[in-house]
Amino acid sequence: MRWNNKAALLCAAWAITCGGALAAQADAGFERRRPSTDARGMVQWVLQTHDAGGKPFLVVDKKDAKLYLFEADGRLRAATPVLLGAARGDESAPGVGDRAQSGSLPLEERTTPAGRFETRPGRNLSGEAVVWFDYDAALAIHRLRPGRSHAMRAARLEGSKPEERRLSLGCVVVPVDFYLQQIEPVLGRRAGVVYVLPETQSARELFTQL
Repeated sequence: MRWNNKAALLCAAWAITCGGALAAQADAGFERRRPSTDARGMVQWVLQTHDAGGKPFLVVDKKDAKLYLFEADGRLRAATPVLLGAARGDESAPGVGDRAQSGSLPLEERTTPAGRFETRPGRNLSGEAVVWFDYDAALAIHRLRPGRSHAMRAARLEGSKPEERRLSLGCVVVPVDFYLQQIEPVLGRRAGVVYVLPETQSARELFTQL
C-alpha cells in the first residue's frame, strides 16, 4: 500500500527532520552503521510521528542497496546489503505483476518502486515463504534463491558496490541466513511497514509529491 493522504504531514515533518530538530533519535546501533542522510531522516521521521503504528518496520536505501530492520519500538534489529531491481527508477510499470509472473519482464521494467508499503507474510507461486510489500506488482522481500546465478549473486551481496547489486526483477533480495534469522521471525508472522527510499530524486522530493 503506497503513501495515502499523509503528504502534507510528511512534507512538514520531513522538513523538520532534515533540519535536525526532531526530539526522537535513532537507535545507536543504527548510527554505527553510518546510514545515509535520507535513511537517517526517514527513520527519525518514523520514530517521531509513530507512522509505523506500533509495527516493526524496514527502511530500504536503494542508493546504498541496504536494508535496515527495526523492531516495533524503534530499535535496530539487523541490517544487510540487498539485491534490488536491475533497472533504475522509482515507479512500477502498469501491469508489471502479471508480466513478472509470466517471466516476460523487460529490463527497463525491473524496478524497485519507492514509497511506503504495508507488508504481509505469504507465499509465492512456488510455495516459498516471502514477505509481500506490493502484491499486485508481485514484489516481495525474499531470500536469495538457488540456481545458475546463485554464486554470482551471493558474491555481490557479500562485497560488491551498491551499483553492482542491481540484479532482481524488482524484489528486495536478502541473504538466506538473514531472511531465516531476521526477516522471518519478525515480518514472517505479522504485518509491518517498509519505507523504500528513492534513487532518482531526494526522499523529501518524493514524499512531498505522494
